[in-house]
Amino acid sequence: MTSADVSEQVPSYDIPFGDKPIHVPELPPLNPELYWLSPEEAEFFKAAIGIDDDDELKAHILSVQEKTWKIAPYGCVYVFGFLRMAVVHRQEYQEIIKIGRERENAIFLDIGCCLSTESRRVAADGWPAHNIVASDLKQGFLDLSHAFFRSSKETYPGHFIAGDVLDPEMLAIVPPARGPVSAPLPDLSSLTSLNPLHGHCSVINASAFFSCFTEEQQLHVARALAGLLSPVPGSLITGGHPGATVKGNYPHGCLNIKYDVFCHSPESWTELWDGTVFAKGEVKVTTHLKEVPMLGNTIPLLEWSVTRL
Repeated sequence: MTSADVSEQVPSYDIPFGDKPIHVPELPPLNPELYWLSPEEAEFFKAAIGIDDDDELKAHILSVQEKTWKIAPYGCVYVFGFLRMAVVHRQEYQEIIKIGRERENAIFLDIGCCLSTESRRVAADGWPAHNIVASDLKQGFLDLSHAFFRSSKETYPGHFIAGDVLDPEMLAIVPPARGPVSAPLPDLSSLTSLNPLHGHCSVINASAFFSCFTEEQQLHVARALAGLLSPVPGSLITGGHPGATVKGNYPHGCLNIKYDVFCHSPESWTELWDGTVFAKGEVKVTTHLKEVPMLGNTIPLLEWSVTRL
């Protein structure tokens, strides 16, 4: 697929979500008034993309947003969520970068990556790009990521794997690795699924990812990601998604479409990882539930990390 092919695709109005896709009968026009960058974000994108002028940078981002909207009409694309780089603001971020700089052959997996913005930031902050793997449903995200950052496979050696994490051919559930991993580190450039990464990922980033799944699917995905995590102490999974004080299905809405999102509480999320996915005491789980603004409202956001002990 070429970048030109991406821009010519007919948009799909069935958005993968939980056990039943969300059907959007007609996509609303994009709203450029929702565009904004913090000073830190503007500095990063100017350096990463190579555009110094604010107006030119905005025009470039709006163009990429429009192309992305045609193949992935997700709410995060509409509200420019792909610009936010949430991982940078989590308390474990400096430890993540330290692992990338100091641990030999450490692999960073960005799951549900969209345009791979967060993994690009991680690379800019010191994680060797050739040891970064980004993954999402659509292969078109790879071309769009290169279009966004004005890069190519030659100038950015990170890797992208397209596929569905609920498909065992893409990511099978295996028990968490314990002790030395017998399988050798795979050649990342030849990956066609995430399965060769079992036990090899030092850090897994799952921003705005688990909220795409039902309660049962969230447990499935948690078990699947746990099998990828390295057993080396300090290896971690980090993320953030809508949460609640009491776990359950909660109504959400975007693009005039109403749907339910299953939200864990800090307590139920901790219990899921420490004692269900991993053996009790095998990991340390941190959680923080906070209110964040979203299109004139606020939503409870659960930020979390799961660290091997």
